[in-house]
Amino acid sequence: MAKIDWDALRERARDAMTRAYAPYSGYSVGAAALVDDGRVVEGCNVENAAYGVTLCAECGLVSSLVAGGGGRLVAFTCVDARGATIMPCGRCRQLLWEHGGPELLVDTPRGTAPMTEVLPQAFGPHDLEVVEEFYEEEAQP
Repeated sequence: MAKIDWDALRERARDAMTRAYAPYSGYSVGAAALVDDGRVVEGCNVENAAYGVTLCAECGLVSSLVAGGGGRLVAFTCVDARGATIMPCGRCRQLLWEHGGPELLVDTPRGTAPMTEVLPQAFGPHDLEVVEEFYEEEAQP
């Protein structure tokens, strides 16, 4: 993988942020990530009057990733309306783990960190496999 151009990635996130739909909170967010095949995917938050169904920028980014053919996220950044780097919420950290794994590099307000630091002891597909194996063993005579 080539060197990550964090400045260019942040600029893509800032551009995505300008398209956010945030009429209720006024808190616009944009996200951008580098995919293992070299593509860059973006997302912005999309609020809803029923606050519980509001979509974070990371949700849009992951949807774009999957709709564009999938792949693994390798570098991620997220910015607010000022263009300042912000941290993903807990739900979004889980989404990023699922689509980037422990090696995903995250641009944080304190610098770059791997997902293992951003979401320590993460729950993931391996946890489901372990339980599935347990049930399969229990079902055997």
